[in-house]
Amino acid sequence: MVRIDRRSTFRLLAGSALAGLATPHLARAATQSVTIGVDLSLTGADAETANLIKNGFLLAIDEANAKGGPAGIHINVLMLDDGTATAGQYDPAQGATNARKMVADATCVAALGPMSSTPGKAMAAIFSQGDLATITPTSTNPDITDPKFAGLYRPQGKAIYFRTVTTDAYQGPNLANYFADIHKVKTMYGLDDSGAYGIGISTAFEKQAQKKGITLLGHDRLDPKAPDYTAALTKIKSLNPQLMYYGGDAQAGVKVVKQSYDIIPNILKAGGDGMYGPSILTGAGFPAANGWYATVASPHMMDDAKLQPFVKRFVAKYGSQPSDYSITAYDAALVVLSAIDRVAKKDKTVTRSAVRDAIQSTKLETLQGVVSFDDNGDLTNRIVSIFQVQHNPAFPQDDIVHQYKYIGAAPQEGA
Repeated sequence: MVRIDRRSTFRLLAGSALAGLATPHLARAATQSVTIGVDLSLTGADAETANLIKNGFLLAIDEANAKGGPAGIHINVLMLDDGTATAGQYDPAQGATNARKMVADATCVAALGPMSSTPGKAMAAIFSQGDLATITPTSTNPDITDPKFAGLYRPQGKAIYFRTVTTDAYQGPNLANYFADIHKVKTMYGLDDSGAYGIGISTAFEKQAQKKGITLLGHDRLDPKAPDYTAALTKIKSLNPQLMYYGGDAQAGVKVVKQSYDIIPNILKAGGDGMYGPSILTGAGFPAANGWYATVASPHMMDDAKLQPFVKRFVAKYGSQPSDYSITAYDAALVVLSAIDRVAKKDKTVTRSAVRDAIQSTKLETLQGVVSFDDNGDLTNRIVSIFQVQHNPAFPQDDIVHQYKYIGAAPQEGA
Protein backbone atom coordinates (compact mmCIF):
# COMPACT_ATOMS: atom_id res chain seq x y z
CA MET A 1 0.00 0.00 0.00
CA VAL A 2 1.33 3.42 -0.92
CA ARG A 3 1.07 6.56 1.20
CA ILE A 4 0.20 9.82 -0.46
CA ASP A 5 1.73 13.16 0.53
CA ARG A 6 -0.41 14.81 3.21
CA ARG A 7 -0.65 17.98 1.16
CA SER A 8 -2.74 16.09 -1.41
CA THR A 9 -6.32 17.20 -1.72
CA PHE A 10 -7.65 13.72 -1.13
CA ARG A 11 -7.37 11.23 1.70
CA LEU A 12 -5.79 7.79 1.41
CA LEU A 13 -7.93 5.05 2.88
CA ALA A 14 -6.51 1.87 4.31
CA GLY A 15 -8.55 -1.16 3.26
CA SER A 16 -8.74 -4.29 5.38
CA ALA A 17 -8.09 -7.67 3.75
CA LEU A 18 -11.24 -9.77 4.00
CA ALA A 19 -11.48 -13.29 2.73
CA GLY A 20 -15.04 -12.97 1.44
CA LEU A 21 -16.58 -10.57 -1.04
CA ALA A 22 -18.73 -7.79 0.35
CA THR A 23 -22.18 -7.05 -0.97
CA PRO A 24 -22.04 -3.78 -2.96
CA HIS A 25 -23.14 -0.91 -0.72
CA LEU A 26 -24.74 2.43 -1.36
CA ALA A 27 -22.85 5.70 -1.15
CA ARG A 28 -25.27 8.59 -0.74
CA ALA A 29 -24.45 11.96 -2.21
CA ALA A 30 -25.46 13.43 1.16
CA THR A 31 -22.37 11.87 2.73
CA GLN A 32 -20.28 13.94 0.27
CA SER A 33 -17.63 11.21 0.02
CA VAL A 34 -16.98 8.06 -2.00
CA THR A 35 -13.85 6.03 -2.71
CA ILE A 36 -12.10 5.06 -5.95
CA GLY A 37 -9.73 2.11 -5.63
CA VAL A 38 -6.42 2.23 -7.50
CA ASP A 39 -4.20 -0.77 -8.25
CA LEU A 40 -0.72 -0.32 -9.77
CA SER A 41 2.61 -2.17 -9.88
CA LEU A 42 4.46 0.31 -7.66
CA THR A 43 7.09 -2.18 -6.48
CA GLY A 44 9.62 -3.80 -8.81
CA ALA A 45 10.78 -3.38 -12.38
CA ASP A 46 7.84 -1.28 -13.58
CA ALA A 47 7.75 1.18 -10.67
CA GLU A 48 8.90 4.19 -12.70
CA THR A 49 6.20 3.63 -15.30
CA ALA A 50 3.67 3.01 -12.52
CA ASN A 51 4.39 6.37 -10.95
CA LEU A 52 3.72 8.18 -14.22
CA ILE A 53 0.39 6.37 -14.47
CA LYS A 54 -0.44 7.00 -10.81
CA ASN A 55 0.19 10.70 -11.26
CA GLY A 56 -2.16 10.78 -14.24
CA PHE A 57 -4.92 9.28 -12.09
CA LEU A 58 -4.24 11.55 -9.15
CA LEU A 59 -4.01 14.76 -11.16
CA ALA A 60 -7.54 14.23 -12.47
CA ILE A 61 -8.88 13.35 -9.01
CA ASP A 62 -7.10 16.25 -7.30
CA GLU A 63 -8.40 18.69 -9.89
CA ALA A 64 -11.96 17.38 -9.45
CA ASN A 65 -11.75 17.64 -5.66
CA ALA A 66 -10.36 21.17 -5.92
CA LYS A 67 -13.54 22.12 -7.77
CA GLY A 68 -15.76 20.55 -5.10
CA GLY A 69 -15.88 17.01 -6.46
CA PRO A 70 -18.32 15.46 -8.96
CA ALA A 71 -21.82 16.60 -7.96
CA GLY A 72 -20.28 17.95 -4.75
CA ILE A 73 -18.93 14.53 -3.71
CA HIS A 74 -15.36 14.36 -2.38
CA ILE A 75 -13.28 11.54 -3.85
CA ASN A 76 -11.10 9.48 -1.55
CA VAL A 77 -8.46 7.12 -2.99
CA LEU A 78 -7.62 3.61 -1.82
CA MET A 79 -4.11 3.18 -3.29
CA LEU A 80 -2.89 -0.42 -3.55
CA ASP A 81 0.30 -1.99 -4.92
CA ASP A 82 0.19 -5.34 -6.75
CA GLY A 83 3.98 -5.48 -7.08
CA THR A 84 6.00 -7.45 -4.55
CA ALA A 85 9.69 -7.69 -3.77
CA THR A 86 9.47 -11.47 -4.11
CA ALA A 87 8.09 -11.32 -7.64
CA GLY A 88 10.25 -8.34 -8.61
CA GLN A 89 7.26 -6.94 -10.51
CA TYR A 90 3.48 -7.43 -10.51
CA ASP A 91 2.19 -10.39 -8.48
CA PRO A 92 -1.23 -11.78 -9.50
CA ALA A 93 -1.89 -13.12 -5.99
CA GLN A 94 -1.37 -9.64 -4.57
CA GLY A 95 -3.61 -8.26 -7.30
CA ALA A 96 -6.38 -10.63 -6.21
CA THR A 97 -5.90 -9.55 -2.59
CA ASN A 98 -6.15 -5.92 -3.63
CA ALA A 99 -9.35 -6.56 -5.59
CA ARG A 100 -10.89 -8.14 -2.48
CA LYS A 101 -9.91 -5.09 -0.42
CA MET A 102 -11.65 -2.80 -2.85
CA VAL A 103 -14.77 -4.97 -2.96
CA ALA A 104 -14.83 -5.18 0.83
CA ASP A 105 -14.72 -1.38 1.18
CA ALA A 106 -18.35 -0.27 1.40
CA THR A 107 -17.47 3.22 0.16
CA CYS A 108 -15.61 2.04 -2.97
CA VAL A 109 -17.83 2.61 -6.03
CA ALA A 110 -15.27 2.13 -8.85
CA ALA A 111 -11.62 1.28 -9.47
CA LEU A 112 -8.70 2.31 -11.68
CA GLY A 113 -6.08 -0.16 -12.89
CA PRO A 114 -4.40 -2.56 -12.95
CA MET A 115 -1.37 -1.79 -15.14
CA SER A 116 -0.72 -5.30 -16.39
CA SER A 117 -2.94 -8.10 -17.65
CA THR A 118 -1.46 -10.82 -15.42
CA PRO A 119 -2.88 -9.32 -12.22
CA GLY A 120 -5.85 -8.20 -14.33
CA LYS A 121 -6.77 -11.81 -15.02
CA ALA A 122 -6.57 -12.58 -11.31
CA MET A 123 -8.72 -9.57 -10.38
CA ALA A 124 -11.45 -9.51 -13.03
CA ALA A 125 -13.74 -12.23 -11.62
CA ILE A 126 -13.46 -10.73 -8.13
CA PHE A 127 -14.53 -7.36 -9.47
CA SER A 128 -17.40 -9.05 -11.32
CA GLN A 129 -18.60 -10.85 -8.19
CA GLY A 130 -18.39 -7.59 -6.25
CA ASP A 131 -20.19 -5.58 -8.97
CA LEU A 132 -17.23 -3.18 -9.04
CA ALA A 133 -16.19 -1.71 -12.39
CA THR A 134 -12.56 -0.85 -13.10
CA ILE A 135 -10.91 1.10 -15.90
CA THR A 136 -7.35 0.24 -16.90
CA PRO A 137 -5.17 2.70 -18.82
CA THR A 138 -2.59 0.10 -19.87
CA SER A 139 -3.73 -3.53 -19.52
CA THR A 140 -4.06 -4.87 -23.06
CA ASN A 141 -4.56 -8.67 -23.07
CA PRO A 142 -7.76 -9.21 -25.08
CA ASP A 143 -8.88 -12.38 -23.24
CA ILE A 144 -10.14 -10.44 -20.21
CA THR A 145 -12.84 -8.68 -22.23
CA ASP A 146 -13.38 -11.35 -24.91
CA PRO A 147 -16.96 -12.68 -24.66
CA LYS A 148 -15.58 -16.19 -25.26
CA PHE A 149 -14.07 -16.00 -21.76
CA ALA A 150 -16.94 -14.17 -20.07
CA GLY A 151 -17.63 -17.09 -17.73
CA LEU A 152 -14.07 -16.87 -16.44
CA TYR A 153 -13.51 -13.13 -16.18
CA ARG A 154 -17.02 -11.71 -15.72
CA PRO A 155 -19.09 -14.51 -14.17
CA GLN A 156 -21.91 -12.11 -13.19
CA GLY A 157 -22.44 -11.24 -16.86
CA LYS A 158 -21.99 -7.50 -17.20
CA ALA A 159 -18.75 -5.96 -18.42
CA ILE A 160 -16.71 -4.68 -15.46
CA TYR A 161 -13.22 -4.41 -17.02
CA PHE A 162 -12.99 -1.27 -19.15
CA ARG A 163 -9.97 0.20 -20.99
CA THR A 164 -8.79 3.58 -22.23
CA VAL A 165 -6.34 1.78 -24.54
CA THR A 166 -6.87 -0.75 -27.29
CA THR A 167 -5.91 -4.43 -26.88
CA ASP A 168 -3.09 -6.65 -28.07
CA ALA A 169 -5.41 -7.99 -30.74
CA TYR A 170 -4.40 -4.74 -32.46
CA GLN A 171 -1.18 -3.69 -30.76
CA GLY A 172 0.72 -6.83 -31.79
CA PRO A 173 -0.65 -7.29 -35.33
CA ASN A 174 -0.43 -3.62 -36.25
CA LEU A 175 3.29 -3.51 -35.48
CA ALA A 176 3.76 -6.72 -37.49
CA ASN A 177 2.15 -4.91 -40.43
CA TYR A 178 4.65 -2.09 -40.02
CA PHE A 179 7.67 -4.39 -40.19
CA ALA A 180 6.26 -6.32 -43.15
CA ASP A 181 5.14 -3.27 -45.12
CA ILE A 182 7.81 -0.70 -44.27
CA HIS A 183 10.94 -2.70 -43.40
CA LYS A 184 10.12 -5.63 -45.74
CA VAL A 185 11.09 -8.10 -43.02
CA LYS A 186 11.07 -11.75 -44.13
CA THR A 187 12.36 -13.61 -41.05
CA MET A 188 11.91 -13.16 -37.31
CA TYR A 189 12.40 -14.80 -33.91
CA GLY A 190 10.06 -14.34 -30.94
CA LEU A 191 10.51 -14.12 -27.18
CA ASP A 192 8.10 -13.63 -24.28
CA ASP A 193 8.42 -13.27 -20.50
CA SER A 194 5.92 -16.01 -19.50
CA GLY A 195 3.27 -13.50 -18.34
CA ALA A 196 -0.26 -13.17 -19.71
CA TYR A 197 0.59 -9.90 -21.42
CA GLY A 198 3.86 -11.13 -22.91
CA ILE A 199 2.47 -14.40 -24.20
CA GLY A 200 -0.63 -12.72 -25.62
CA ILE A 201 1.06 -9.89 -27.47
CA SER A 202 3.91 -12.01 -28.86
CA THR A 203 1.44 -14.63 -30.09
CA ALA A 204 -0.69 -11.96 -31.78
CA PHE A 205 2.39 -10.35 -33.36
CA GLU A 206 3.73 -13.66 -34.68
CA LYS A 207 0.39 -14.79 -36.07
CA GLN A 208 -0.01 -11.58 -38.06
CA ALA A 209 3.67 -11.59 -39.10
CA GLN A 210 3.25 -15.04 -40.63
CA LYS A 211 0.04 -13.92 -42.32
CA LYS A 212 2.08 -11.11 -43.89
CA GLY A 213 4.69 -13.54 -45.21
CA ILE A 214 7.30 -13.30 -42.42
CA THR A 215 8.85 -16.66 -41.51
CA LEU A 216 8.94 -17.40 -37.78
CA LEU A 217 12.27 -19.14 -37.13
CA GLY A 218 11.46 -19.98 -33.52
CA HIS A 219 10.16 -18.75 -30.18
CA ASP A 220 11.50 -18.95 -26.62
CA ARG A 221 9.76 -18.30 -23.30
CA LEU A 222 11.95 -16.53 -20.75
CA ASP A 223 11.93 -16.70 -16.95
CA PRO A 224 11.76 -13.03 -15.88
CA LYS A 225 13.80 -13.81 -12.76
CA ALA A 226 16.62 -15.56 -14.64
CA PRO A 227 19.77 -13.41 -14.78
CA ASP A 228 21.05 -14.60 -18.15
CA TYR A 229 19.45 -15.17 -21.57
CA THR A 230 22.67 -15.92 -23.42
CA ALA A 231 21.56 -19.36 -24.61
CA ALA A 232 18.39 -18.05 -26.28
CA LEU A 233 20.15 -15.03 -27.78
CA THR A 234 23.06 -17.13 -29.10
CA LYS A 235 20.52 -19.41 -30.79
CA ILE A 236 18.89 -16.37 -32.39
CA LYS A 237 22.30 -15.20 -33.61
CA SER A 238 22.92 -18.56 -35.29
CA LEU A 239 19.60 -18.32 -37.16
CA ASN A 240 20.28 -14.74 -38.31
CA PRO A 241 16.71 -13.38 -38.41
CA GLN A 242 16.05 -9.85 -39.58
CA LEU A 243 13.85 -9.09 -36.57
CA MET A 244 13.59 -10.13 -32.92
CA TYR A 245 10.28 -9.39 -31.19
CA TYR A 246 9.99 -9.50 -27.39
CA GLY A 247 6.61 -9.60 -25.67
CA GLY A 248 6.79 -8.73 -22.01
CA ASP A 249 7.50 -6.23 -19.29
CA ALA A 250 10.63 -4.53 -17.99
CA GLN A 251 11.85 -7.17 -15.53
CA ALA A 252 12.98 -9.48 -18.34
CA GLY A 253 12.97 -6.72 -20.93
CA VAL A 254 15.88 -4.77 -19.45
CA LYS A 255 18.06 -7.90 -19.55
CA VAL A 256 16.95 -8.71 -23.10
CA VAL A 257 17.96 -5.21 -24.21
CA LYS A 258 21.36 -5.32 -22.49
CA GLN A 259 22.34 -8.84 -23.51
CA SER A 260 21.02 -8.69 -27.08
CA TYR A 261 23.16 -5.61 -27.67
CA ASP A 262 26.24 -7.69 -26.86
CA ILE A 263 25.23 -10.78 -28.87
CA ILE A 264 23.04 -9.58 -31.77
CA PRO A 265 23.59 -5.82 -32.00
CA ASN A 266 22.67 -5.33 -35.65
CA ILE A 267 19.23 -6.88 -36.14
CA LEU A 268 15.89 -5.09 -35.81
CA LYS A 269 14.48 -5.35 -32.27
CA ALA A 270 10.99 -4.55 -31.13
CA GLY A 271 8.44 -5.03 -28.38
CA GLY A 272 5.07 -3.86 -27.18
CA ASP A 273 4.27 -1.18 -24.62
CA GLY A 274 6.14 -3.16 -21.98
CA MET A 275 9.25 -1.80 -23.72
CA TYR A 276 8.05 1.81 -23.62
CA GLY A 277 8.98 3.63 -20.44
CA PRO A 278 11.71 5.03 -18.22
CA SER A 279 12.42 1.61 -16.70
CA ILE A 280 13.79 0.38 -20.03
CA LEU A 281 15.89 3.49 -20.62
CA THR A 282 17.46 3.65 -17.18
CA GLY A 283 17.69 -0.10 -16.66
CA ALA A 284 19.30 -0.98 -19.98
CA GLY A 285 21.06 2.30 -20.64
CA PHE A 286 22.68 3.51 -23.84
CA PRO A 287 23.83 2.49 -26.36
CA ALA A 288 22.06 -0.83 -25.62
CA ALA A 289 18.51 0.60 -25.76
CA ASN A 290 19.17 2.64 -28.89
CA GLY A 291 17.22 1.52 -31.95
CA TRP A 292 14.56 -0.54 -30.14
CA TYR A 293 11.00 -0.18 -31.43
CA ALA A 294 8.05 -0.12 -29.04
CA THR A 295 4.34 0.52 -29.27
CA VAL A 296 1.74 2.34 -27.20
CA ALA A 297 -1.85 1.10 -27.42
CA SER A 298 -3.31 4.57 -27.87
CA PRO A 299 -2.91 7.64 -30.05
CA HIS A 300 0.32 9.60 -29.46
CA MET A 301 -0.79 12.88 -27.94
CA MET A 302 2.28 14.43 -26.31
CA ASP A 303 3.10 16.56 -29.37
CA ASP A 304 -0.43 17.91 -29.72
CA ALA A 305 -0.63 21.62 -28.93
CA LYS A 306 -3.97 21.20 -27.16
CA LEU A 307 -2.30 18.87 -24.65
CA GLN A 308 0.24 21.45 -23.51
CA PRO A 309 -1.90 22.85 -20.67
CA PHE A 310 -2.17 19.31 -19.26
CA VAL A 311 1.58 18.77 -19.66
CA LYS A 312 2.32 22.04 -17.85
CA ARG A 313 0.01 21.14 -14.95
CA PHE A 314 1.54 17.67 -14.71
CA VAL A 315 5.12 18.96 -14.71
CA ALA A 316 4.28 21.69 -12.20
CA LYS A 317 2.74 19.18 -9.78
CA TYR A 318 5.09 16.21 -10.15
CA GLY A 319 8.32 17.63 -11.55
CA SER A 320 8.52 15.20 -14.47
CA GLN A 321 7.23 14.88 -18.01
CA PRO A 322 4.11 12.72 -18.42
CA SER A 323 3.92 9.74 -20.76
CA ASP A 324 1.19 8.80 -23.19
CA TYR A 325 -0.03 6.41 -20.49
CA SER A 326 -0.19 9.28 -18.00
CA ILE A 327 -2.75 10.65 -20.46
CA THR A 328 -4.75 7.43 -20.75
CA ALA A 329 -4.66 7.25 -16.94
CA TYR A 330 -5.94 10.81 -16.62
CA ASP A 331 -8.68 9.97 -19.13
CA ALA A 332 -9.64 6.81 -17.21
CA ALA A 333 -10.07 8.86 -14.05
CA LEU A 334 -12.14 11.43 -15.98
CA VAL A 335 -14.48 8.65 -17.10
CA VAL A 336 -15.01 7.41 -13.53
CA LEU A 337 -15.50 10.95 -12.23
CA SER A 338 -18.02 11.66 -14.98
CA ALA A 339 -19.90 8.46 -14.19
CA ILE A 340 -20.14 9.36 -10.49
CA ASP A 341 -21.30 12.86 -11.38
CA ARG A 342 -24.03 11.62 -13.72
CA VAL A 343 -25.29 9.00 -11.27
CA ALA A 344 -25.37 11.44 -8.34
CA LYS A 345 -27.24 14.09 -10.33
CA LYS A 346 -29.77 11.60 -11.69
CA ASP A 347 -30.33 9.12 -8.88
CA LYS A 348 -28.93 10.96 -5.84
CA THR A 349 -27.66 7.62 -4.52
CA VAL A 350 -24.33 6.45 -5.96
CA THR A 351 -24.13 2.66 -6.20
CA ARG A 352 -21.50 0.45 -7.80
CA SER A 353 -24.04 -0.93 -10.23
CA ALA A 354 -25.19 2.52 -11.31
CA VAL A 355 -21.60 3.71 -11.74
CA ARG A 356 -20.82 0.63 -13.83
CA ASP A 357 -23.81 1.32 -16.06
CA ALA A 358 -22.77 4.96 -16.40
CA ILE A 359 -19.24 3.94 -17.39
CA GLN A 360 -20.65 1.54 -19.99
CA SER A 361 -22.70 4.31 -21.59
CA THR A 362 -19.84 6.84 -21.59
CA LYS A 363 -19.30 9.19 -24.52
CA LEU A 364 -16.86 11.65 -23.00
CA GLU A 365 -14.50 14.18 -24.54
CA THR A 366 -11.08 13.51 -23.01
CA LEU A 367 -7.47 14.36 -23.76
CA GLN A 368 -7.30 11.58 -26.36
CA GLY A 369 -10.64 12.49 -27.91
CA VAL A 370 -14.07 10.99 -27.35
CA VAL A 371 -13.91 7.87 -25.17
CA SER A 372 -16.61 5.25 -25.56
CA PHE A 373 -16.73 1.51 -24.96
CA ASP A 374 -18.20 -1.48 -26.74
CA ASP A 375 -20.42 -3.98 -24.91
CA ASN A 376 -17.36 -5.85 -23.62
CA GLY A 377 -15.65 -2.80 -22.12
CA ASP A 378 -13.10 -2.31 -24.88
CA LEU A 379 -12.23 1.14 -26.19
CA THR A 380 -13.80 1.78 -29.59
CA ASN A 381 -10.66 3.66 -30.74
CA ARG A 382 -8.04 1.13 -31.93
CA ILE A 383 -5.07 3.35 -32.78
CA VAL A 384 -1.60 1.97 -32.02
CA SER A 385 1.43 4.29 -31.95
CA ILE A 386 4.99 3.27 -32.89
CA PHE A 387 8.15 4.65 -31.28
CA GLN A 388 11.87 4.05 -31.68
CA VAL A 389 14.50 4.76 -29.04
CA GLN A 390 16.84 7.38 -30.47
CA HIS A 391 19.17 8.60 -27.76
CA ASN A 392 19.31 12.36 -27.29
CA PRO A 393 22.14 13.21 -24.87
CA ALA A 394 20.80 16.74 -24.42
CA PHE A 395 17.99 15.36 -22.24
CA PRO A 396 17.89 13.11 -19.15
CA GLN A 397 18.22 9.41 -19.87
CA ASP A 398 14.77 8.64 -18.40
CA ASP A 399 12.99 11.37 -20.39
CA ILE A 400 10.72 9.24 -22.56
CA VAL A 401 9.39 12.30 -24.40
CA HIS A 402 12.85 12.99 -25.86
CA GLN A 403 14.40 9.49 -25.94
CA TYR A 404 11.53 7.74 -27.77
CA LYS A 405 10.96 9.20 -31.23
CA TYR A 406 7.39 8.93 -32.51
CA ILE A 407 7.39 7.07 -35.84
CA GLY A 408 3.68 7.18 -36.57
CA ALA A 409 0.41 5.29 -36.18
CA ALA A 410 0.73 1.61 -37.06
CA PRO A 411 -1.12 0.22 -40.11
CA GLN A 412 -4.40 -1.00 -38.67
CA GLU A 413 -5.29 -4.65 -38.85
CA GLY A 414 -6.30 -6.97 -36.05
CA ALA A 415 -8.67 -9.54 -34.68
